[in-house]
Amino acid sequence: MESSATSDAPTILVVDDEAMIREVLADFLSLEGFTVRTAANGAEALTELSRSPCDLVLTDLKMPKMGGLELLDAIQKTMPHVVVVIMTGFGTIETAIGAMKRGAYDYILKPFKVDEVVHTLRRGLEKQKLVAENLRLKETLSLFKVSEAIAQSLSLDQVVQTIIDTAVHELSADVVSVILEDGEGRWFERARIADPSIPQAASFGEFDAERLAEYFEVDRPLLLHGEAASRFVHKAEDGSEIVSLAVTPLRVKNTPIGFLCVMSVTPNKRFDEGQRKLLHLVANRASAAIENARLYEDLKATFHQTIRGLASAIDKMDTYTAGHSERVAAYAQVLAIKLGLPDEEVEIVRQAALMHDIGKIGCVLNLNKPGKLTQAEYRDFQLHATYGRDILDPIQFLHPLIPGVHLHHERWDGLGYPLGLKAQEIPIIARIISVADTYDAMTSDRAYRRALPHQVAYNEIERCSGSQFDPDVSHPFLEAIEEVRAGKRPGPNETAGEIRERNELASRRRAGGSVEEH
Repeated sequence: MESSATSDAPTILVVDDEAMIREVLADFLSLEGFTVRTAANGAEALTELSRSPCDLVLTDLKMPKMGGLELLDAIQKTMPHVVVVIMTGFGTIETAIGAMKRGAYDYILKPFKVDEVVHTLRRGLEKQKLVAENLRLKETLSLFKVSEAIAQSLSLDQVVQTIIDTAVHELSADVVSVILEDGEGRWFERARIADPSIPQAASFGEFDAERLAEYFEVDRPLLLHGEAASRFVHKAEDGSEIVSLAVTPLRVKNTPIGFLCVMSVTPNKRFDEGQRKLLHLVANRASAAIENARLYEDLKATFHQTIRGLASAIDKMDTYTAGHSERVAAYAQVLAIKLGLPDEEVEIVRQAALMHDIGKIGCVLNLNKPGKLTQAEYRDFQLHATYGRDILDPIQFLHPLIPGVHLHHERWDGLGYPLGLKAQEIPIIARIISVADTYDAMTSDRAYRRALPHQVAYNEIERCSGSQFDPDVSHPFLEAIEEVRAGKRPGPNETAGEIRERNELASRRRAGGSVEEH
């Protein structure tokens, strides 16, 4: 039975096994402006609630088939936002109080006065309204925090992870997927997370991105339940059914660049329109950030190509230095990882090592001539460190590399160049490149001598630890090289294979001086 006031009036479900009580309450509550529905027991009430939601349930405690406590437990599990008020007699007040501890809002004693019932129900609905407002404020705050986190990141992985975490926490989604366009009209799933506590969550196949793109050619919402949702998701391997699906497009200038999809496979856990709108707001905030992050990735790719091209230009100045910059970068990367530097610093070290000899472009002399450099030539050679700084200085995004390029010939004992820095005054990036550069210089062929065997180079670096090299850098370097050679640590990359050991020794040491620099 249903009686109605206005379409926006609160809806109350009256549950009692006595028809007279149901009818009296329905009449009076309708006169008070409520929309009223009725049920004869808890089982009927759950059927009513599955057909259409309500704001408050007023239920008797003792009824056949399913009593008020069982109904309360079922509502708490699947519809915790619904207010429940218990009706009870004097003999079951303790049970009613127990029901309040289990989530009921209040209880009403039979026989009741209608005005007291109305007063209690209005207080319950007011509480519900305050809770809803608090939830909206919480959602607004969460959205603000998400927006800030997204706006501050230029990492596509971080942006995607942020929106996935938001969908999981704010919507309690069992499956979240971010689908992106690859720039050539094809779609791919960038990331997906499935609740590990729900086995069937991981068994669903891919989302049908082509069909989603077709659907969102018209600006409209997508919120589906049950079998209708399977139109956009490939069936689960184990035959599980989708309970609820919400999808919102990621758009830049009205053009879809992807989709944010959430799915529930938990019985009775359906997304509502408010949750879909929240998802839509998150997607709006994320779309521009995703596009910016992808543009930044393109910029980084161009940046890496620029560095590699410049390094190649340096190495092509002389056939004997071919591959030197790549190998020094590989050794420096292995050492930076060995020292436990963060990933972003490891990458800066690698890039600076690739560029460490860029200043040789300004040196108008043959650095690999047979025989020893004259004093004048050596002074000219030393200028390459300063030239390197000057070449990179006008390029803003290369500034993090300058300390490694400018100072990689400084010595731990202060006798290096160009500034004569000592010990900790020398940036760690320069100390790393210094030992990597020296090792490769010794183990590579030059015009004036053949490559030295690994062990000779090893001994020279060990001998110069504490004078030319920082011992806390050179010793880990030697350990890392041995680990690579023993297969205990991944090699730097394929260029590391260019290091050759030779049986003949063509040593060219400077007694008491630095090991090789050019």
